[in-house]
Amino acid sequence: MELPIPLRQAVERLLEKVPLPTLKQAAKTLSDRYRAELRDGRLHMAEEMAVKAYLATRLPATYAAVRASLDGLSEARPDYAPKTLLDVGAGPGTVLWAALDLWPDLQQAVLIEASAAVRRVGEALATEAMTARMAWQAGDVTLDLADLKPAELVTCAYVLDEIGPASLPKLIDRLWHLTDNTLLVVEPGTPAGWQRILAVRRQLIEAGAHVLAPCPHEAPCPLVPPDWCHFSRRVARSRLHRLAKDADVPWEDEKFIYIAASRQAVAPPQARVIAPPKSGSGKVLLKLCQKDGSADEKLFTKRHGELFKAARRLDWGDSV
Repeated sequence: MELPIPLRQAVERLLEKVPLPTLKQAAKTLSDRYRAELRDGRLHMAEEMAVKAYLATRLPATYAAVRASLDGLSEARPDYAPKTLLDVGAGPGTVLWAALDLWPDLQQAVLIEASAAVRRVGEALATEAMTARMAWQAGDVTLDLADLKPAELVTCAYVLDEIGPASLPKLIDRLWHLTDNTLLVVEPGTPAGWQRILAVRRQLIEAGAHVLAPCPHEAPCPLVPPDWCHFSRRVARSRLHRLAKDADVPWEDEKFIYIAASRQAVAPPQARVIAPPKSGSGKVLLKLCQKDGSADEKLFTKRHGELFKAARRLDWGDSV
């Protein structure tokens, strides 16, 4: 998966005069903070150089994860096409770009972001390409959501790992109250990210929300640590991306986990593939999270006929 052409071109223009050694050092510092999940009172992207490092090394991956999560939401509700978006912890507008790529008729977006440097960059990226009416607002996601108006789609992507666990229930309660229709939360696909999504999922179900994706049921998650639920998207690296990360491989795999919940119930799929399929000669083994709340591996062979042909076409994250 790659960035939309207008976004990629805007990023390249913004980064073209940045010295590579400066970008590489900023990228390392940013990566170290993200990996440590630091909560030291400082914003990860308080300075403009940190934002530019993010654009070079993290934006393609987070965009791919958000776009895939939106695809999961859209697959569950093919008729859904929101006109208003509220993105909390918006970063440089990643969710907005992904949402517009999927729903070009999106009309209005409100983006909440604490970092002034990130807001400036986000507005600069969007200036030439956006058709939706945008309003960027300063705000701490744990404090400044009181005066916002509800939206058809509310999103919160790669944010929960930056706030303390004690603030999570209040934030999710506020996000759900701001949701006219559907809420999407995306997190890194780590065991810790999965645990945060599980907490969000439990709270939303208790509040009366209907799970759209990825779960095909609303029973407790059947997976037990050290196993955990997550998905992956392969991301093409640009030349600058490779140079900034000292990477030789022209791609990377972004692991992510998400929960999409709605005020409207939908018919769930029978199952979802929750691990990479294992294929052999005349057989394929799928790990499935199923509608009845269980998770098991199922072997399909040529003897299964059409079922086997269908199973061979499935990939990690697909619904059945």
